[in-house]
Amino acid sequence: MKLAGAAKMKAVAITDHDTIDGVPEALSQGTRSRIEVIPGVEIGCETPQGTMDILGYYVDIASPTLEHRLRWMREKRLERIPRILDKLHDLGIDVSLDEVLEIADEGSVGRPHVARAIVRKGYAKTIGDAFDRCLGRHSPAYVSRNRIGPAAAIEIIRNAGGVPVLAHPTTLKAGTGSQLDVIVARLVREGLLGMEILHSDYDAHTSTNLRRLAEKHNILVTGGSDFHGDPDSGISVGTGTGELRVPYRYAQQLKAAAGTSRHQKAVEIAMT
Repeated sequence: MKLAGAAKMKAVAITDHDTIDGVPEALSQGTRSRIEVIPGVEIGCETPQGTMDILGYYVDIASPTLEHRLRWMREKRLERIPRILDKLHDLGIDVSLDEVLEIADEGSVGRPHVARAIVRKGYAKTIGDAFDRCLGRHSPAYVSRNRIGPAAAIEIIRNAGGVPVLAHPTTLKAGTGSQLDVIVARLVREGLLGMEILHSDYDAHTSTNLRRLAEKHNILVTGGSDFHGDPDSGISVGTGTGELRVPYRYAQQLKAAAGTSRHQKAVEIAMT
């Protein structure tokens, strides 16, 4: 939040993987800094095309159902960490579970924390280097985990009054044409309301193609720096690698969609 203030951002979304624990503190800091905080979450999913992330914007962080489902996901994330560490040990990389938990600082534990431990111990220069050589999907220390499908993630987010958005769609390795079109069409039928078209890794051509696809399916467009707190990553909050600019109207459109979604949910409850 302090970095967002320094970058003179009007709004910032907190979308940690499988947890909303950081949102209350961000909301408090946002009030003091006069920055609008969008409460959110990022849910990892499994599909035939590989892993997929669904963002949830303006979720109700007081929802007990949301917290229950997220707790289950965090437990599954934690279960695989010892298996990852065993594989790292076989590679000659000595990182302990205690070291990883210390870095996570009671938060949701995942591969980025393992990567930081690897860097801290001098086995890799950067988090990206640790992922490329050890922790990435096709790397020797990768361990899969139980994930839900995107339809379930969308349902969880919408039931919590949020707006489900497909994060960084190019990671699906489906391009930005007909193959991705089929995937997005299915997700829209399942309740998807938006797609991330601006991202730290995207060039103008990619963003233009994604915008056209979003317009075709009449869904919202969003953007994000995907800042993970690593000062050595070359990615800054809000501006990504330096050129990213996400218009404030995107946040306004998300808020309006969240209000509509909550109204629709209230009507559904009243009718049952």
